[in-house]
Amino acid sequence: MIHLSHPDPSIALVELDVAPANVLALSERARLLDAFAAIEADPVVRAVVLTGRNGAFCTGDDLAESLTRDVAAQTAAILNFLEMCDRIAACPQPVIAAIDGWCIGGGLELALAADIRLASDRASLACSAVRMGLTASAERLVKLIGESRAKVHLLTGAPFDAARALADGLVAEVHPAADLRDAALGMARTIASRGPLAVAATKRVASGVSKTVAEIPALAASADHAEARAAFIGKRAAVFEGR
Repeated sequence: MIHLSHPDPSIALVELDVAPANVLALSERARLLDAFAAIEADPVVRAVVLTGRNGAFCTGDDLAESLTRDVAAQTAAILNFLEMCDRIAACPQPVIAAIDGWCIGGGLELALAADIRLASDRASLACSAVRMGLTASAERLVKLIGESRAKVHLLTGAPFDAARALADGLVAEVHPAADLRDAALGMARTIASRGPLAVAATKRVASGVSKTVAEIPALAASADHAEARAAFIGKRAAVFEGR
């Protein structure tokens, strides 16, 4: 099951809840994408937290389901998982992955599709595709942490802990498991308090799908930019409306 809730009107919380370790069969992937489609269509939502229940973030494909597929169906299912990650990466609102417990294989690919990753101190991550005779995460992980650091994880498939993930730059922060959700929601609230047009534009530029010079004219002409300047002069908090 995929749970979509709104701890604040401007924040969407998406939770994977597929016992025991949050595998994503084809049906669950469709539900996850439905949740993100609803988020993208909601003009009030300004930030997203993606996490898992059951003491795990995500462990990738449902291997039991995969055994029922022929080669063509298995190939299509793997490509479907990658497409799902691409679509989540393209979400206009910033996505924060809160990683607690296992985050392996396709689950790591899903976490890498987020804009920001936070981990609990009991998180265990692995680029396990090579252990399954596949490849995954090589593009996103190399872009994120560099070729030298990434290849150790990609080519060995060995599990690593949250401290290593933090040292390598894969996650931004590590928190006690009991505090992880609040930390992620707190960061989401900070993002949601910023100018939504500016946040969306900054995500596009940082993700390489746009350029700063292409974004500035519309932002400079926006009511949000005028409001921010007036708020600064007036020594008050800006009230952004996304226009």
